[in-house]
Amino acid sequence: MKSKVQSRFKGRLVHHVTLALVTIVLLGSLYYLVQSPDTTFKWSMSTAYVSLLFLGLTLITGPINLLRKRRNPVSTDLRRDIGIWSGIIGLAHVAIGWQVHMGNMLLYFFKEDKTTNEFTLRSDLFGFANYMGLAGALILVLLLALSNDLSLRKLKAPRWKYWQRWNYVLYLLVIIHAITYQVIEKRTLPYPPLLTLLIFPILVLQLLGVTQIRKIKQSEKY
Repeated sequence: MKSKVQSRFKGRLVHHVTLALVTIVLLGSLYYLVQSPDTTFKWSMSTAYVSLLFLGLTLITGPINLLRKRRNPVSTDLRRDIGIWSGIIGLAHVAIGWQVHMGNMLLYFFKEDKTTNEFTLRSDLFGFANYMGLAGALILVLLLALSNDLSLRKLKAPRWKYWQRWNYVLYLLVIIHAITYQVIEKRTLPYPPLLTLLIFPILVLQLLGVTQIRKIKQSEKY
């Protein structure tokens, strides 16, 4: 039992060291490639794309197992560890992103009347993008809080899995947030193709996974 625990600890340590190194390389590379004099914007873009990449990876392990006709466990250490890094980088993006456009964080969600100094809820595309991002950040915090063995034991597998499936809602919100900002900022090459490259394979694999589940259920009927 002790050797099993030690083996798992070493395995997760390898995961986190590897993910840390990959994160450093990807963030540094994207920071260098983003063409802007604004360092805050460069870090915002870097963390956004790396977090999206890792989030996508957490969503393809299930479909890949199904397509390879392998058992799909409730949780795996690798998927959970990738999700943790995606969450950390994603929250870093939120914190950095709030420094890019406005000096006051409230202005991402409210408009200020210069005459009366009153705040009203934003109803424009900029506000919509930020509402989606905020909702995603809240779900991200929830998922990070659940990404441990204690939560899995306390909640039990079915309930824990229910909350973990909010990962799909998070991914949808992130996609909407990302596409909306592409429109708001009228981003040109290479951002739209890069975003498509990060999203499209994940959606295809998810669709293939759903198709495989239907085939399995259909075969079980007969």
